[in-house]
Order: sequence, then structure tokens, then C-alpha cells
Amino acid sequence: MYAIVEIAGHQFKVEKDQKVFVNRLATEEGKKVSFDNVLLIGDGNNVTLGAPAIDGAQVSAKVLKHLKGDKVIVFKKKRRKGYRVKNGHRQSLSEIVIESIVASGAKPTKKAEPKKEAKKAEPKKAEAKAAAPKAEAKKAAPKAAAKKATGKADDLKKIEGIGPKIASTLVEAGIATFADLAKTKPAKISEIIAGVRGNHVTDTWPEQAQLAADGKWDELKKWQDELDGGKA
Repeated sequence: MYAIVEIAGHQFKVEKDQKVFVNRLATEEGKKVSFDNVLLIGDGNNVTLGAPAIDGAQVSAKVLKHLKGDKVIVFKKKRRKGYRVKNGHRQSLSEIVIESIVASGAKPTKKAEPKKEAKKAEPKKAEAKAAAPKAEAKKAAPKAAAKKATGKADDLKKIEGIGPKIASTLVEAGIATFADLAKTKPAKISEIIAGVRGNHVTDTWPEQAQLAADGKWDELKKWQDELDGGKA
């Protein structure tokens, strides 16, 4: 039996007793960890696909050790400008061993939790009117979250200096569009992405975002050719 499971943002094809190197996990060495985002399970000729994940499926593993990967050299050069920068990077990794693959019967996933809450909320309708303000406040919160979720997000990676990790961090902080980024001060942006590894210069990001929000792509492209990582 094998499975395709998402671990720390990457997808892996795993089997029982297989050792896998993944991005650094928060779990301590020697402890067990479970992964519920199982996308596919294969058992002989039987293949089960998730939509996108398989309900009740789970991959259990044990963290063997934490380590760093091989050094990767990052070299940047701009022709006719005499610009050359050479940096090294070693990715933080965790070595795990797959202990079991469960196709069904695992603990309920987080998606099932709202259903339980809805069933428990039904008897509360008969409570006194004094509890009505609290109920209204609880109902208002999901509506506000729904409006944010339905808003159309922009591809923030089009801003020079913003990669996938920074883009996702900004979206989690409520900055999902070019207009949102243009209104945010560089100091606030630096505070939000403080946990992202690397030296990030945010001085030009709001101005770049304003050009993108206004649809001035040619002007933005010309400016980005003169930038490196968001720095002039």
C-alpha cells in the first residue's frame, strides 16, 4: 500500500517503513506525528482518490531527527551593470519514517467539526431571550469571514521581492490585493513578514503595488528591471 500525502507544504509518495526528508516540523525528535491531508491511496489495483483529500485517511510517522540539507548556491547577476551577488542556503529539514497508512477510520478531519457545532447549536434556540445578543454576535463573525474569503485576491508574487511564502503570509494578515498592499506602510509589512527567513527590503513594495493596482504594467516592469529583491 502506498499513499500520496501533503507534508509541510509538499506532496510525497510514501509507503510503510519508508524514510522521508521533509521541511522542518515543529514536532520534537522521537515523537509521532500524523498527516490527514491524504490525496491518494493505492492498494494493488485499487486506487482511491480524494476530492481533494480522502475523509478518514491518515498517514502516521515518527520524527527521527532534525537536520540541514546540502548547501545551495544562489548567484545573481545583472548584465552591463557590474552587479553580482553570491549567497549560500541550507534548508532546515526533518527526517521521518512512515509507520502506518490508514485508508479509513482515522480521527475526523477538521472539516467535520462545524457539523458537530451545528447539531449542538440547535437545542440552544429554546434558551431565554437574554442569550439572543450572544447568538447574534456568533452569527455575525462567520458572515464577516465569508466576505473576506469571497474577495478576489491578486497575485502578490508579481511584486519584485515577494515570493510564495511572503505572499501567503501577507494574505493571512489580510493583505490579499495590490490595493491592500499599496495602503500598507513598509514598516508594517516588515513587521508582518518578520518570521519569514531572509533579508527583505519592503521600501518599494507599496509603490509597486499601486502601479499594479492601476494596471500600469509596462511602467512597473521597467522599474522592476532596475530592482533586486525590492531594493533599488
